[in-house]
Amino acid sequence: MVLEVTNTNNVKVYTVSGSSLTRKLPDWLVKRKRRELQKDIEWTRRIELIQDFGFPEASLRLKVTPDGQFCMATGVYKPQIRVFDFANVAMKFDRHTDAENVNFCVLSDDWTKSVHLQNDRSIEFHNEGQMHFRTRIPRFGRDLAYHSSSCDVLVGGASSEVFRVNIDQGRFMTPLQTQSEGVNVVRVSQAHELFAFGTQDGTVEFWDPRARNRIGVLEPEIAGIVDPIHGTRGGFEISAMDFRNDGLGVAVGTSSGHVLLYDLRQSRPWQTKDQQYGLPIKTVKWMEQAQGAYSPEVDSAKIMSADARIIKLWSVSTGKVFTSIEPTNDINDVCHMPNSGLLFVAGESAEIQSYFIPQLGPAPAWAHFLENLTEEMEQKPQQTIYDDYKFVVRRELESLGLSHLIGSPVLKPYMHGFFVDLRLYERAKAIANPFAYDDYRMQRVQDKLQEARESRIRATTKLPKVNRSLAMRLMQMQKGEKGRAPDSDSDDEQKRLGGRQRRKAQVQAATATAVLEDSRFKDIFNNPDFEVDEDADEFKQLHTPFKKMKLQGAKARADDDSSEDDMGIRDAVDVDESDTEFFA
Repeated sequence: MVLEVTNTNNVKVYTVSGSSLTRKLPDWLVKRKRRELQKDIEWTRRIELIQDFGFPEASLRLKVTPDGQFCMATGVYKPQIRVFDFANVAMKFDRHTDAENVNFCVLSDDWTKSVHLQNDRSIEFHNEGQMHFRTRIPRFGRDLAYHSSSCDVLVGGASSEVFRVNIDQGRFMTPLQTQSEGVNVVRVSQAHELFAFGTQDGTVEFWDPRARNRIGVLEPEIAGIVDPIHGTRGGFEISAMDFRNDGLGVAVGTSSGHVLLYDLRQSRPWQTKDQQYGLPIKTVKWMEQAQGAYSPEVDSAKIMSADARIIKLWSVSTGKVFTSIEPTNDINDVCHMPNSGLLFVAGESAEIQSYFIPQLGPAPAWAHFLENLTEEMEQKPQQTIYDDYKFVVRRELESLGLSHLIGSPVLKPYMHGFFVDLRLYERAKAIANPFAYDDYRMQRVQDKLQEARESRIRATTKLPKVNRSLAMRLMQMQKGEKGRAPDSDSDDEQKRLGGRQRRKAQVQAATATAVLEDSRFKDIFNNPDFEVDEDADEFKQLHTPFKKMKLQGAKARADDDSSEDDMGIRDAVDVDESDTEFFA
C-alpha cells in the first residue's frame, strides 16, 4: 500500500484519500466479489482518511465548521447532507433532502445550525435533529451568505435584488437593489462586515450594512477580453470572491478563468493570474501562512484558485505558482483545513479527494499520523495502467477482422493506433489464424532438429543458411575482392588498383567485418524472417549494378564448369545457383 504523490515545482502533494479510479464498493456486492477485490491493486492500495468520506454519485459543496471539529458536505444521488466527525474519523450522520444543494452556510460554531440554498428556489434551516423550517424565494438563488450582527441571510440569484431573510424576526426584510440583472456571488467581510456582491455584468458592488446603501462599485478589466457575453460590460462575469482577514484585500474570480487581487483603497488590481483553461473560477481562497510552515517571501500568504480542471496555489506578492493539483474528475468545490496543509476537494466522483501538502502547513491534530505516513508510504514505482490492453495499428486490425469496431467504445484511440482489450485481441487472433499454434510447434521441432544436426561431427560450412549471398559478398569485401571475377589474376588486378580504390576497399572491408561480427546483426543470418528476396522488383531497383554482376557470374560459371576445384568448393559450401549468380 503506497501513497500517490506528485512533485510540481519541487512541492510534494500526497493523495491521502480517494484513489485515481475513484471506485466505491456497492453495498450489494457479495462476499465472492469482495474476495476477488483482494487481487485488485487499486482497491488494495486505497487509503481511507475518513470512513465513508463521500457520496453515492458526486459531492457538491463542503465546509469545515468554525470550531474545526466537523466537516459538513452536500452531494447526490439522492440529494443529501452528511456530517463527518474528525475526532472519530467517520461519518456522524446523513440526512436526505428534496432538492439538490446550491450552497450552504454553517450558522453555529459546530454543525448543529445551518442554512441551505436549494435549486428549487427554497431555503432550508436545519438543526441537530431535523429540518427546522423551509421557505421559498421569488427567484432562483445562486449564492448566500450570513451576516451575524443583524442575523440576516443574504441570498443572491437571477434577479437584481439581494433577498434578506432575518432569522431573529423570522421574516423577509427589504431587499437590496443592485445595478445588475443577476448576482452570482455574495460575500460578507469578517473584519468590517462589508457586503460584496459579484454580478453577472462583471462588476463588484460594495454595500454598507449599517446604512444599507451602495458605497462603491469595482469594475475589473482584463486585457484581451472585449467581446461581451449576455449583455455583460466586460465580456465576463464574476464567479467567485473572497475577503482577506485584514479587511483590505479582496480576491475576485471571473468566468474567463482569471483571478484579480485588489486593495480596497485602489481601483486597479495589483496582481492578475490566468488559470490557463478558460473555465469559470469556482473557488478562490486566501490562505495565510500556517504555523510551522516556512516561506522566504515578505508576504507569505497564498491564493488558492480552482476551476473545474485544476487547483492552483500561487504567491500573493509575486504571482509565482507554488504548486498545482489536477484531480481525475471535475471539481465542484475546494475546502482548506485551517492552519494545516490538508485540502478537501468535492467533485464529480464518489469519494471526496483529500490532499496533503507538507510545505503548505502541518497535518491537523486529528490526523497527526500523516506526518510519518507520507514519508513511509510514498509511491516509488509508477503503476502501468495498460497491462490488460494491447496496442494495435489499423493494418493489424484489418488482418484480425476488427476494423468494423473503429469508433466504438471497444477501441480506445491513442496516437497512431488503438488500445484493445487483451482478451478480445487473443480471441480474434486465434480465430483469424487457427493454425498459429501448430505452425509455432512445427517451427520449434525444426529448430530442435537443426540444433541436433549441428552438434554432430561433420564438415562445417562457413556460410549461414539465411542470406548466404549477402554473407558471401561481405566475406569478399573483407578480403577486398568485391566485384572481382573468379578467373582474374589477383596480382595483376592489385597492381592496377590505385591508392584511392585501395583505401575504399579497406573501408568496405572494415564495414563488412563489423556487420559479420556484431551480435546485433546475427538475426540477419539466423532468422528466416530476415531473408532478403533478391528477385523482388524493389531489390532490383535499389541494386541495379547487380544485373551486370549476374551476367558476369553466369559467363564465369560457363567457363569454369569443368573445373574440379570450383565444383569441390561449391559442394563443400552447398551453394545453389541462385546464391552464386551475384558474384562474378
